[in-house]
Amino acid sequence: MPAVHHKLLLEDALQDSPQTRSLLSVFEEDAGMLTDYTNQLLQSMQRVYGAQSEMGLATEQLSRQLIDYEKKNFALGKGDEEVVLTLKSFAKTVGELNSLHSELAHQMADSMVFPLIQFREKDLTEISTLKEIFSIATDEHEAAMVKYSRLPKKKENEKVKSDLVKEVAYTRRKQHSASLQYYCALNALQYRKRVAMLEPMLGYTQAQIRFFKKGIELVSKKMDNFLSSVSNMTQNIQAQLDSEAEGMRAAQRELLSVEDTVYMPDMDTEPVNRTLIQKAGYLNIRNKTGLVTTAWDRLYFFTQGGNLMCQPRGAVAGGMVLDLDNSSVMAVECEDRRYCFQITSPSGKTSMILQAESKREYEEWICTVNNISRQIYLTDNPEAVAIRLNKSAIQAVTPITSFEKRPEGEANPDRAKPGGVHITGGSQKTEAAPEAEDLIAPGTPIQFDIMLPASEFLDQNRGGGRRTNPFGETDDDCSTESDDSLLQQVFAVRFQGSMAVRCGNNQEVIYEAMRQVLAARAIHNIFRTTESHLMVTSSSLRLIDPQTQVTRISFQLGEVTQFAAHQENGRLMGFVVEDRDWSDEDEEGEPSFSTFVFESNTEGEKICYTISLAKDIAEAKKDPDALAQLLKNMPLTNDGKFLLLEPETGDTTNGAEEDLESEA
Repeated sequence: MPAVHHKLLLEDALQDSPQTRSLLSVFEEDAGMLTDYTNQLLQSMQRVYGAQSEMGLATEQLSRQLIDYEKKNFALGKGDEEVVLTLKSFAKTVGELNSLHSELAHQMADSMVFPLIQFREKDLTEISTLKEIFSIATDEHEAAMVKYSRLPKKKENEKVKSDLVKEVAYTRRKQHSASLQYYCALNALQYRKRVAMLEPMLGYTQAQIRFFKKGIELVSKKMDNFLSSVSNMTQNIQAQLDSEAEGMRAAQRELLSVEDTVYMPDMDTEPVNRTLIQKAGYLNIRNKTGLVTTAWDRLYFFTQGGNLMCQPRGAVAGGMVLDLDNSSVMAVECEDRRYCFQITSPSGKTSMILQAESKREYEEWICTVNNISRQIYLTDNPEAVAIRLNKSAIQAVTPITSFEKRPEGEANPDRAKPGGVHITGGSQKTEAAPEAEDLIAPGTPIQFDIMLPASEFLDQNRGGGRRTNPFGETDDDCSTESDDSLLQQVFAVRFQGSMAVRCGNNQEVIYEAMRQVLAARAIHNIFRTTESHLMVTSSSLRLIDPQTQVTRISFQLGEVTQFAAHQENGRLMGFVVEDRDWSDEDEEGEPSFSTFVFESNTEGEKICYTISLAKDIAEAKKDPDALAQLLKNMPLTNDGKFLLLEPETGDTTNGAEEDLESEA
């Protein structure tokens, strides 16, 4: 088999000359024609495979029908024993033929159809994808060069010029990398296409030969020799491909492993490593050239033990710049530079300002100097100590809350008075605490604000509409729902966040949601919250905007499956809401649960107590006797509302009742 004489030279990829583009178009045209032909050939092979599969199914059905003759129990079937035995023999023969046909169909699928599908989906799709990436990279490079070429000759702006130089270098490197991968794939395709054309037919022919060998013991030495020669030729081509691919990979690695002078620094994608105790790289150091003038020099810095070393370009060895033990490091703002930090000696007499190339390098240098200044490198296991200190630093800004259950049998002093935490439907038996993954799926998004849709805002505020009155005052415009409500209580709350959860009958899911919401707010520096009014009635929970009196969100009381207050931070409370997917009208939708977390101006246990009371009223409405008993036991105000708060002194005079009457 002759070798391929024409191939794309990887060394010409960076220059991207018209001659290289012309040769590239020939390879692309060849790949396009190969794609069309491969699709047509695959259709023909799939048709052959389908016919063979149908043949196997047909013979299998015929074999079953022959066996079923005996099971029919014909009324006039006396004397059919010989027919039954003969049909069984035929069924056995047909069954053997069926096994041969089925085996042939499987061999066709594995050795004929699958290799061609794999060639199309892997190699041809890779060529198409790399072509698109190469085209995009070329367009970006051309656009960057156009902007760079338009730089003004006079009044040259160094910052604009520097930005354009960086953009040109970045796009040129991106085009270079894309072209190298594209050229390698096109070169390899010249070998793979020949294997892809021969291998399926080789597999098809071998499968047919096996089929006939098993059916009729007939061997064709001429055919065997031909198939053997084709197999050897395929192996030789594959060996050439492997050798060429290894050479191209080595050339690609060599061409891409260039010095920093060829490419400008790219955007950092790796996360910041805050546990380093050694660091090396280029930094810019500020040097004073006069009383008020400064200059920046780019030098190679590295840490060695507890010292900061510096090595100029071309120097054989580096020298010590500063002793980092007990030194201090901090980020500083420079008027003309970014990513600057200052290192100061313990005595304060020596300090230097350095500039890193990127944000990640800037943060890692600060963390490394800080770790060395603590003399972590002198410990037995400095890496473990650095990891532990970094974890402690993260915990310092992340709320760590304890949600352990109160030991069984221990009394809750707030349980007997109004405002105690209400536990709905929970078992009193001690159970193992569920894992966080069982309560909330990892990576669940968190919503930090409740935005009122524009359509709902217009519906509640268009002319003729009535605004929700959160204080339950009697008015002619108030809805009948508000008048019929036996309980109305308003609490000033601040919405912290909400997220989807996996269950709605476990208080641990509320505690875990509180932990994740507070931690996310701390990590993302989200500290601003909007105050709202949470109205608890005997039928629903509503979150109302105190300025516009517009209901932001409303939940039916029956949808609230669980609620609880934080066991340590009494101002935090949350509840779980159940929702269902009613897309199928004939069947009840699958339940889904969401947890809402709030911070209140009052104790969160009072809100939970009010929700518990609202659920008791809603349940008592179903039984007039129970409702009457509940009304009899609960103190009421003059207007028939429930008195939720008891006076701290225990005085039940009318004056005290009026002072402690519900704000609703």
